[in-house]
Amino acid sequence: MNLLILSCGTRDKVVQYFKEAFGKDGRVICTDCSPYAPALYEADAHYIVPRITEPGYLDGIYEICRKEEITGVLSLIDPELSLIAAHADAFQALGVTIIGSDYELCERTLNKWELYCWMKEHGYPCAKTYRTMEDFKRDLELGKISFPVFVKPMKGSASIQIARADDLDTAEFLFSHGGQMIIQEYMTGQEIGADVYIDLLSREVVSIFTKKKLVMRAGETDKAISFMDEQLFEQIRKFVMENGFTGQIDIDIFEQDGVYYFSEVNPRFGGGYPHAYACGVDHMTLIKNNLLGKKNPVAIGGYQTQKVMMKYNEIMLVDTVETKGTM
Repeated sequence: MNLLILSCGTRDKVVQYFKEAFGKDGRVICTDCSPYAPALYEADAHYIVPRITEPGYLDGIYEICRKEEITGVLSLIDPELSLIAAHADAFQALGVTIIGSDYELCERTLNKWELYCWMKEHGYPCAKTYRTMEDFKRDLELGKISFPVFVKPMKGSASIQIARADDLDTAEFLFSHGGQMIIQEYMTGQEIGADVYIDLLSREVVSIFTKKKLVMRAGETDKAISFMDEQLFEQIRKFVMENGFTGQIDIDIFEQDGVYYFSEVNPRFGGGYPHAYACGVDHMTLIKNNLLGKKNPVAIGGYQTQKVMMKYNEIMLVDTVETKGTM
């Protein structure tokens, strides 16, 4: 039983946790397009691969799966989630389970407008979102929306190109100088992150961890405090089941005036997952169980609350930048 982690980047803790969970039962293999991705060197074996947009990228990944006898595969970056989901049959033919959601869901979560439309259609509270400047100006004149607002790419992650606009001139400038952009209501409530695991076999939500975000940096949670709310757990479970997600997902939520607003979903491990693990929420073992053909029991809650997570920098030194395993 061997696991392949694609585009591992700086997710050293994720690799470490998987190695601890797998122990002597399997190996953890990592890939990245850069030899300077530190998480590579935490793995039992690693490969430097082309960028995911390069021709032949997937053929190289399939070859690694065959060579390393891979049982399960997951990616840690958003664009690659759709790529591997679109080729689920090819991975299945190699005996490899994709630990993630299907192609349609990966595409929906990557497209903020599509996710907003889905949430509105299904009755979930969410921030007002506009795809055209005309629609935004109309609601602005009607008093249905006011400044400040966020202008952000329709597709994207890690808060890249997201900017706050405090007036119409700024909003118009930002909207016209990006690619496909949207305008979104500025939420002032408490931002919350949820780490959720949906069993690959039973398709049930078996684990939820929630944290109140205290400080953000470069689109990731830098400091947060763990908490529990049964009402929120039930809303998350309903939201996840209606969508049909599987595997690991990361959800951004706002609590404002006693209402929980769903914001964004990343169907992968989020940058704040180590907080969940440190509080006793071990999704690596849940994944291991699924790869062994075992269903996980529902165990929502039961973790340590009021525990503050504070990220800090670490360094890694290697003698040379290894190129062995380059494809």
